[in-house]
Amino acid sequence: ASAVAGRLRQARRPGDITVVSVHRGPNWGYGVSRSEVGFAHALVDAGVDVVHGHSSHHPRPAEVYRGRLILYGCGDLVDDYEGIGGHEAYRDDLRVLYLVSVEAGTGRLVHARMVPLKARRMRLEHAAAEDTRWLRSVLDARSREFGTRVGGEPDGTLSVRPR
Repeated sequence: ASAVAGRLRQARRPGDITVVSVHRGPNWGYGVSRSEVGFAHALVDAGVDVVHGHSSHHPRPAEVYRGRLILYGCGDLVDDYEGIGGHEAYRDDLRVLYLVSVEAGTGRLVHARMVPLKARRMRLEHAAAEDTRWLRSVLDARSREFGTRVGGEPDGTLSVRPR
């Protein structure tokens, strides 16, 4: 993280919003290792505004740390396969489109909305209400470990917010 932080300090200009996309963590499972948390926190401490984690084939917990958004695993959105056998409990058919707003100039999280989608026949469609409830329940339970809540919105989307 310190090497990345040094490069960011050299490149960053006033008013920049810094997003670091990290391919890290397991493909399956909701647990976030201490090293993943430490790395993400070090990035934020070094001035990163959003940490976009990707590697997992399903959404993993989110955290709001020092007012910055950390997504530990966004899961697949679009891919060229459907369903990997043996991992049905993780519901990799449920996908999430993340819509994130940060404050200009400070990079602090203003709003993070998640649009639940379902992959079916190599296409994405809006997830059914029961699928959205399942996704909210799982992500909220796992994100609470980081002092973050995932709640439902009247329009069927989910929102990420500090507890």
